[in-house]
Parts: sequence; structure tokens; C-alpha cells
Amino acid sequence: MSEVIGGGGKKVLYTLATVRRIGLLNSAKALKARNACKACGLGMGGQLGGMTNEKREYPSVCNKSIQAQSTDIQPPIPREIFDHPVAELRQLSALELENLGRLNFPLFKAKDSNYFRPLTWVEAYKLAAERFAASPPEKSFFYCSGRSSNEAGFLLHLFARLYGTNNVNNCSYYCHQATGIGLKSTIGAGTSTVELDDLAQCDLLFVIGANPASNHPRLIHQLKGIRDRGGDVVVINPAREPGLVRFAVPKSPSSMLSGGTEIASYYLQPNIASDLWTLKGIAKGVLELGAEDPEFIQAHTEGFEDFRKDIETISWSDIEKHTQLNRADIETVSRVYASARSAVFAWGMGITHHLSGSDNVEYIANLTLLRGMVGKRAAGLLPLRGHSNVQGVGTIGVKPVLAGEVIAALEKHLGVRLPTGRGMDTMACLEAAEEGRIDNALIMGGNLYSATPDSPWAEQALDRVGFKLFLTTTLNQGHLHGSDHSESLILPVTARDEEFEPTTQESMFNYVRLSDGGIKRLDNVRPESQILASLAGRLIDKTVFDFDRFASHSSIRKAIAACIPGMEDLEDIDKAKKEFHIRKRIMHKPEFRTESGKARFVTHHTAAPDQVADYPFKLMTVRSEGQFNSIIYEETDSYRSVTQRSTVLMNAEDMAQLSLKEGDLVSMKSRTGIMHNLAVKTFHLPRGNLMTYYPEANVLVSRDRDPRSQTPAFKSISVALDPENVIPTT
Repeated sequence: MSEVIGGGGKKVLYTLATVRRIGLLNSAKALKARNACKACGLGMGGQLGGMTNEKREYPSVCNKSIQAQSTDIQPPIPREIFDHPVAELRQLSALELENLGRLNFPLFKAKDSNYFRPLTWVEAYKLAAERFAASPPEKSFFYCSGRSSNEAGFLLHLFARLYGTNNVNNCSYYCHQATGIGLKSTIGAGTSTVELDDLAQCDLLFVIGANPASNHPRLIHQLKGIRDRGGDVVVINPAREPGLVRFAVPKSPSSMLSGGTEIASYYLQPNIASDLWTLKGIAKGVLELGAEDPEFIQAHTEGFEDFRKDIETISWSDIEKHTQLNRADIETVSRVYASARSAVFAWGMGITHHLSGSDNVEYIANLTLLRGMVGKRAAGLLPLRGHSNVQGVGTIGVKPVLAGEVIAALEKHLGVRLPTGRGMDTMACLEAAEEGRIDNALIMGGNLYSATPDSPWAEQALDRVGFKLFLTTTLNQGHLHGSDHSESLILPVTARDEEFEPTTQESMFNYVRLSDGGIKRLDNVRPESQILASLAGRLIDKTVFDFDRFASHSSIRKAIAACIPGMEDLEDIDKAKKEFHIRKRIMHKPEFRTESGKARFVTHHTAAPDQVADYPFKLMTVRSEGQFNSIIYEETDSYRSVTQRSTVLMNAEDMAQLSLKEGDLVSMKSRTGIMHNLAVKTFHLPRGNLMTYYPEANVLVSRDRDPRSQTPAFKSISVALDPENVIPTT
């Protein structure tokens, strides 16, 4: 079997086919316009140009950019579609729903109906205001995806709080909330400490629990640059992802012609959920080499002795046993790290989607402190954000608990009083809904049903929300599931490049871009900010706050600049056209925002990984190359050579032990649920480890979660493949 290589000609051809489908003129206009990319948090676009990043590299574009544009550049969904009942619409796949077209009129499904019916905007506003006015504010929650603008996000959380609730959430509770917890406890800040330019100067980059070849393709160009200048890339991931082994970088002719560039210098494949053991193993190797930085540790950290003593008590035999890694391989990576001049540690949800997610992040931070690799140029910590503005909406306040200084600034600047009760996180809101304690929900973007673990429970919880108001560009399964006995109102919104006024977004490098908007495709969609302001004006008395003050995005940005620390440069960005890094985020000096001013080594004693006799395999849910979060653009996964999403990938020796061959259909079960008719496929995984696709596999994911971040363990599920349920292929 020939080696699969990421990127390359097949992605070029895919891009060409997509461009032809949406039209060359439409695609060129969308990609060249000065609007931030709508895909991952790596960021490109804005005032430097649609295919340019903050380093002024051009062309900075990838498959994810094309996929996102293909969704937006669609004609409206025909009204005749809604002559079909909801039950029939549910039979469509996620891909089929995405390809129905764009929503171009409000839709309402009554409690006793199985049909959506179109409404006028006047009717829609009146209905939404009546439902929210009829219920106590504490019996509601507000949710925002990571694709909304800073302006809309600010309006959302201010509206919610002045309405009377702090039940305000964004999608980070299902992705990187553990990152914020883990970084704040160690370095006093919750976001990246590096900027994009640091990646052009470092000589070592760790990629831990992430697959940027599929999810952040533009990062591969940076990894190639490290290898080209003689540096190293260390990948730590249970799965040996082809795109992280070799990748044909489309913007590099030499990479394309040579059949791909080697990306990973070293590739460790630990067991799923053995992250702490792996990270402690690397630390142990560094300490045994005497390669720690005593001057940095003495001057800028605290807690090192407890950390060192804990590492010394761990045996190499236990590390090998729990990770399935060889000591020699871990020690090799430790030596590579020990010899590095400047190292960046990047990680994704393979680190955060565990019951120990916050602890995992702390141990990545511990590794940087061990060698003084944070608080200087070309070195530091880089969480790989999956949504284009998830970090931004968190920055401007879309979260259940605000910092005291932000509350004080909002109250003083706006002349308001905010509620004092502690808001609930995303899962807590859904649990309250399931218990009948939520009457109304405003869900701006995203797909909360598909993003939530334990799918049957999620559907039931959402259905117990009496009235759900959705703001969206297209239909998805979250609009169809969880509405049998409740009301749903769906309002069509502009895409980012269609906004009536400029908006802003924040990349995972803390870089704020200005998007021009201004492209017109549909005639009956409205900006999220306009919808929120109109609804807030109907529900909140002008003596409390007059939302007419925020009739323009410029006025909203002035309020953000006045109230959110670090965002002062936002005030005149529409006039100055000067994009910027948020103040005091990038750490090029060892100045930590902890109480003592020193970074903290955090020590956790490591228990043996959970072993469940009836469920001998560990499963992690993954995304395919042809999807973005829960949005499915392609049913196939070209990098893993998977032709259908109903597939379970597993180790060849495990298959042989169970007398399975490729293509056999199996059932996979956990304590939470069961999946049927999964095709077995060989993949480079450690024994006892499995992979299958999110969000379909959410039926197997329990509601157990990291107690510190409240993030569910999407990537650590005990499962069984029952031999009795094997259906041989014919």
C-alpha cells in the first residue's frame, strides 16, 4: 500500500472543483475581499487582503477557507423545501443539509406542529420578544459560536446580562476552556504567549494532540519552514496522521514536485488518555540530562521542588506501561528539547478533551518553565483554536463569569447595573434544561445539538427548552433535533463578508483584524448585531439602557475599547485601519500575570489510566479532513483513505485478535450508547486504541467532564467491539 501524503495535487483539484461549483467570479471576490477567514483561529485576511496573514505572507489560503466560502456562496433554500415535515428533513445528512442553500427568511415551528413556516421579520421580532418577556430571565441561556464578530458577541452578552441572566456561553466549554484554566494557573494568562512571527524564528515546535494537516492547514507551511532551516517538529498524538508525516505544501513548488515535505522529525504515539504520563516522561528525561534552566527557574518560577520530587518518584517502567511508548523514544524527544534554542508548544483538543484536560495543559506549561521556554521571543505556548473568533468572543465577555475589573468598567462606562449571580456553563445550562428549569434559549450560530455529548440526552434536554431562537446562515441538525415538543424560531443572518458594516475578529495569536463586509448575495438576511439590538430594545426599558446607543458597530467598538483591558486600540480601528495585537498578551519577557509575578510549576500525582473490563478499548472522536467542527463538507476523509464516515479505525493486531478484516461491519458500545454498522479499517494506532468520527460518535460520549473546566471527555471513551455483533462482509 502506497504512503498517503497530505495536501498536494488532490487538494489543488478539490479547490478547483469547489471554485468551479461556486463560480470563479464569486469565489475570487470572496477570497480577495478584506475579510478575515471564517475557518480556523490561525487567521488570515482583514485589511492586508483576503489571502494575506499578519506576516504579510501571500497567498495564505487553504482548503478550509474554500470550504467555508462554498457554504456562504449558495442560493437561498427554496420555500418548497419547508412543505416537507421536520421528520423528513431530519433524514438528510449533515452534508445534505449544508448543501440545501442559504436561509433567506425567518422560520417558525410551533410546539404542536411538525412543519416550519415562513414569517416576516416583524412577526419574528414580535414572537421572540413575547417569549422572552413571558419568562423569568434566570430561566434562559444565551449561547454564541466562535464565528460571530466581536461586535455581535459584545451585544449578546450585554443584552443577556441587562435582561437579567449571566447564563452566557460560547463554544469554548466544548473545546479550549481547559486551556484557559491550565494557563491561568501557571502563567497567569489564558491565551497564546507567541505571535505568528515567533514560529518563523523558533527551532523546535511541539504539536500535541492536534492534527493541523486537516484542521489548521496553513500551519503546515510554518512547520515546513522550521524543518527547512534545520529545526525540528515533534508530534505527540496516538494516531500517526499522514498529513503530519509528509505534506505536499501547495504554495511550495519544491514540496509539490518532490512528493511532499517531511513534517515530523519525531513522532510519539502514546495511548489515548496517557497525556500526563507522556509529558512527565519528557520532563523526567530533561531532568535526568540536567538540562533544566536553573537561573530561569530560580528567578521567575515557584513550585519547582515539588514538581521535581514528583517526577523523580515516577518509574520509567510505569511510564512505558501506561503510554505504550519506549523509554528510548521519550528520551530522544527529551534530548531534542534539551538542545533546542527556542521551542514553541502547540496543542489541540487531543489535550483538552479529557477528564484531566486542565491538568494536561498545566503540564505542557510546566515543560516550558523547565527550560525557560516562555517569556522570550520565538518560544512559548500556542493553543490551536478551532474557530475563527472563539477567542475574540471570550475576550469581549461572552462567558458566564466576568472579571471584576470588567464588570466595574461596564457599569461605569455604560451606566448600568449587571446581575451578580454566577452564570452556568454550557453543560450546566443543558442539564438545567433537562430538569425543566430553562424556558428560553438564544443560540447564535453553531450547532449545539451536534456539539453536545450523549446525543439522545442532548436532544431531550433541548426539547425541554420551551422556546429556542436560532441565528444562522444555513440549516443544520441542531435546528431539527430537540424540537418535537417545543417551539423554534430561526432567523437568517449575514455571513461575515456580507455584514452591512465592518466587524472585527481575533486570531489565536491575539491579533485583531478588521473585516470590511459589504458583499451582497441575499435580499432578506440581517446582521446578528442588528437582530440582537432590535430584540434587546423590545425587552429592556430605555431607562435601564438604550440600545439605540449601539446603532453602529463603531459605537460598540468604542464601548469594548473602554471596558475590556487590552482592547484599547479597537476604538478607532475602522478609521485608522490599523490591526493590532491585544496589549499585554504576547510574552516576550518573563513577566507573568500571577499574584507573585512568577510562573508556577503545578504538580499533580498521576494515577493509572482508567481500565474498564467490559470496555477494553479507548476511543477518541476525531474530525475528518472534509469537515469543520460539526459542519460536513465531504463524506470522505482523503488523508486517512476513508470512504465513509461510519468507520472505526484500529490497530491491525487488534483486528487480527478479533478475527476482523477491513470492511467488516461492527457495533461499538460504551456505557452511554451504541453505534451500529461501523466499517473496520486498519490505521496506525497503538494497540487498544480506536478512532471514529465526531459528531456521529457523540452517542457514545458520556456527560462526565473535567471538573475544573467542565469540558466533556470527547477523546477518552471506554468502548467495546462486541464479537457477537460482527457482520461479515459478503
